[in-house]
Amino acid sequence: MNGRFKFFLSMGLVAALLALPSFYNPAAARPLKILAMGTSLTQGYGLPPGTEFTTQLQAALKRDGIDADIVNAGVSGDTSSGGLSRLEWSLADHPDAAIIELGSNDMLRGVPPSVTEKNLRAILATLQKDNIPVLLTGMHAQRNLGADYVKEFDGIYPRLAKDYPVIFYPFILDGVALNPKLNQADGMHPNPAGVKVIVARILPDVKKLAAQAAKNKR
Repeated sequence: MNGRFKFFLSMGLVAALLALPSFYNPAAARPLKILAMGTSLTQGYGLPPGTEFTTQLQAALKRDGIDADIVNAGVSGDTSSGGLSRLEWSLADHPDAAIIELGSNDMLRGVPPSVTEKNLRAILATLQKDNIPVLLTGMHAQRNLGADYVKEFDGIYPRLAKDYPVIFYPFILDGVALNPKLNQADGMHPNPAGVKVIVARILPDVKKLAAQAAKNKR
């Protein structure tokens, strides 16, 4: 191989490498990373391994041709204050999108709804600043907490959905709450069949979230 041929060959390789980013994006090639930050409902309290929300949701996405890794950042008993305090640490892994499921434990502990809303606003503002698409899941207050508390708490999530560019799923336990066949013995946490119902109902919105995240990766 003479020197001139080697020179033209090397120039061709350089040109090919320079052109590579125009049609190949390593970030777009890897699976979407979706952070699921929440309470025991996300974490999978009382469920056999492999049946928790994040695992079933990831499997449902893959069945529909969406390559995504769902990061289980659910903490049993966590409040909105706890979620806010660990947000920076959770974002260190650079997720492409986030599902936020917080507030139920605030309600169960009687935390003033104004505090819950303030924390959730701080979380959503941080995610918006970082250009991370969000699916916000809502919660309903237990009716025995009094009409005033119920009205104030239930209003949190619709207000947030109006003020931030989120995909809004109004009630994370839709179709499952108060159904003994879909809940564990405590009547509060879904069993594997209940999780399956939650995943099936929320899946269309998660697909929208994944589409937004994929668009941002291009």
